[in-house]
Amino acid sequence: MHNFTFQNPTKIAFGRGVISGLGKEAARYGRKALFVCGGASIKANGVYDACMKSLAAAGVSVIEHGGVKPNPALAHARAGAALAKKHGADLVIAAGGGSSIDAAKAIAAGAKYSGDLWDFYTYKAPIQEALPLLTVLTLAATGSEMNCGSVITNEETRQKFAAGGPPLFPKTSFLDPEATYTVPPAQTAYGAVDAVSHLVETYFTTPEKSVNLQLELAEAVTRNIISSSAAALKNPRGYDARAEMMWCCTLALNGILPAGLGETSFINHGIEHSLSAIYDIPHGAGLAIVTPAWFEWKRARGLEPRLARFAREVFRVNEPQDSKAAIICVDRFRQWCAGMGVPVRLSQLNIPSEGIPEIAANAMGLFKLWGIEGYSQKNIEEILTLAK
Repeated sequence: MHNFTFQNPTKIAFGRGVISGLGKEAARYGRKALFVCGGASIKANGVYDACMKSLAAAGVSVIEHGGVKPNPALAHARAGAALAKKHGADLVIAAGGGSSIDAAKAIAAGAKYSGDLWDFYTYKAPIQEALPLLTVLTLAATGSEMNCGSVITNEETRQKFAAGGPPLFPKTSFLDPEATYTVPPAQTAYGAVDAVSHLVETYFTTPEKSVNLQLELAEAVTRNIISSSAAALKNPRGYDARAEMMWCCTLALNGILPAGLGETSFINHGIEHSLSAIYDIPHGAGLAIVTPAWFEWKRARGLEPRLARFAREVFRVNEPQDSKAAIICVDRFRQWCAGMGVPVRLSQLNIPSEGIPEIAANAMGLFKLWGIEGYSQKNIEEILTLAK
């Protein structure tokens, strides 16, 4: 196991009714909050009213900044940062899924920065400070509620980049599984794929062999995401399934599972970010397309033993030969995604084969920024060809 430093300062309030504590917690950081959210869903499911009631009772005023898109846009984040500066906001509150939280992180950092917040995402400037951030989670998926990363799409340049730094850790995140009852089936499924993909990235790219605890933890969380998402799709208002899925998705990207794994890479995310930057597709759908294609491409390039283990431990495949188990693993992953109604081929989203070179070229820019080595544009085109 490699040396590591783990620190996660985010406080989690988990369970029924925890949103009522938002105001008291917010008042610890200020009296004027920029409230970042998406569309009408949080008003339809009661989360908006619960937030406003709690904030008003604690004497915290609100400046609203709605309209976050599923792939949060740079222009919206810039506008939010300007709004926070104009009104002298003390803190930022995000209510929604990972998109709202990622946008809120960009805004929180941008509000304390004199330059363009896109500088953070192109690594021209580090994130040294940010307004305090609180989150109210309504979609189990990205883990953004308990990490310091943010993803933003520059719609003008068609680049979907990530930024991060300790100031972006939420101070407190409120996770009430009941807030996810009204999440549409497709979004529930996309969230499950996203969370499993976070686990897959580090599980399959670690160079470390003696990390059995970390691998077993990842396998356990993956199994539980698969089972709890299936139960949630069958019974959207089943509290136990929603709670299990919500906490598993948080654990999938809060930093504890890759501890000790050494240098890992978010290869599939790098390719998917290009897909959704160019074609504006759901992130979970893009990952369901890219990940099994990468499995196929990488299977004969050293990944076969780990794929075989994943097949046995996650999908319970009873096949002693690694070569056969690895092939089954790829098929089972695609079947799991497709069984939830998630597209697993580029053609299912009308993404033409002729577009593959452009996607690959875009991805290479992100690979260079992230320091992902060992891949050429031709390699990425080969992976995407397996996803046609």
